[in-house]
Parts: sequence; structure tokens; C-alpha cells
Amino acid sequence: MNIEIDGYNICYKISGSGEKTAVILQGWGTDLGVYDSVAEAINDGYRVVQFDFPGFGGSDEPREGWNVDAFADFFCKFMQALEIKKASLIGHSFGGRVIIKLAAREELPFEITNIVLIDSAGILPKRSFLSRVKVKKYHALKKLLNLKVVYALFPELIDDWKSRQGSADYRNATPMMRKCLVMAVNEDLTPLLERIKQDTLLIWGDLDTATPLGDGKLMEEKIPSSGLAVLKGTGHFSFLEQPGTFRNIMRAYFQPVNG
Repeated sequence: MNIEIDGYNICYKISGSGEKTAVILQGWGTDLGVYDSVAEAINDGYRVVQFDFPGFGGSDEPREGWNVDAFADFFCKFMQALEIKKASLIGHSFGGRVIIKLAAREELPFEITNIVLIDSAGILPKRSFLSRVKVKKYHALKKLLNLKVVYALFPELIDDWKSRQGSADYRNATPMMRKCLVMAVNEDLTPLLERIKQDTLLIWGDLDTATPLGDGKLMEEKIPSSGLAVLKGTGHFSFLEQPGTFRNIMRAYFQPVNG
């Protein structure tokens, strides 16, 4: 299905037929279909909404660079457009980052009943001395290679070097979405965690290298009403790597809420 919000064409779908609603907020660079198994884990008791953020999947790209707050603002408009007044929020990776922003706000146009964060982003890693030196060298070299006279001499070599820089998410993103990604990953949301009042389930893969298990443990420490479930032998997409165990955890968590 599609809906137009602020001139953006947004893809979404709804499954299940419960009286209560859960909304899944996706990870960076994914499309809503990646989370079908997450929806199926609880849609026997919930109406589950999946959607593509602007710039993700089949939805239109932002017309300017957005920070996390801009994505959170747009999500509020999405909720209002679908007339959702109360919902559980489930976020993977970047989606978790947006949920943290939302839950820390004093006012929202809807109520967050409870939260599930799956391998969530939001913790800015501390850089070692060598890492800081590497970053400075990278920026100095990038500035040099961006000079027109240098590019004119070695265009193919420079294009090849640029194509190999940054994370896979950055390399695969469009120029506009790269601007959004840079703003997102450079913001540390740790100070916001203690402001989250909702009951929060944290689900993490112990082999996650994108958002390490240490991030999940820190969130459990900082979020007042939270608990951490660790999926052994899984990485950043723990819900896809151990779907059966993930489904059991989700159903055990949501069934008391249903009752």
C-alpha cells in the first residue's frame, strides 16, 4: 500500500487483526519486507504496521539531508496519517535510534505503550588514539583528492579510492542518503536513554559487529525498565539468523501485554 505524506510517497503494509497495534521501524538501507518474520511473530494478537522511511525501500527520498530528529518528526506524521493513537514500537538498528529519540520526547501525538529494540543503533563508539589519527589522515587525503587539479591527473584512481571508503551502508547509499547517514551515526543518544520510561525489551546478537553487544548492555543499564535477551551465534540481523528463538522471545514478551 501507499500513502502520501508531505508530498512523499510512502510504502507500508498492515498484517494481523488484533485490537492493539505494533509498528516496526526498519534498519538502515532495508525495505519493509525484511521484517515480515518480525511481524509474523506477534500478528496473531496485534495489528502490525511495516513501512519504508523516506529514502528506504519503495518510499521517496528526502529532498534534503535529514538528521534523526527529522526522521522522528516524519514518523509522527505517518502515525497521524494512519490515525494510530497508541502503539508498541519495534525498532531494528536505525529504527531503534529513531525510537530512542521519540521515547525521550516530552510530548508526542501518540502513546508508546512499550518498546522492542533489536540490535539497536544509538551508542557512539569511543575512538582510540590510532582511530582518531586514521580519521584525520582520511579527511586530509579526501581534501587533497577533491582538488580539481589533482582529480584531473588521476580521475580513475581517485574514483576507485572513494568507492572503497566508508561502511557498506555509506557506499550503497545515494548522495542524499549519505548526508542523512553521516548526521545519524555521528550523534550519541546515550544521554537520552535514562529518559525512556516505557517497558523496553532489548534483543541482541552476541556476534553483532555493527552495534556490538556492549551497546545492548549499556542500554540495559541506562534504560530504567529494560531487559536484555542475547541470541547466541547471531550478528546484526539476529531475528533472521535465529527466527525460531526470536519468535519465542517476542511471543513470550507480548503475550502478557495481550492479556
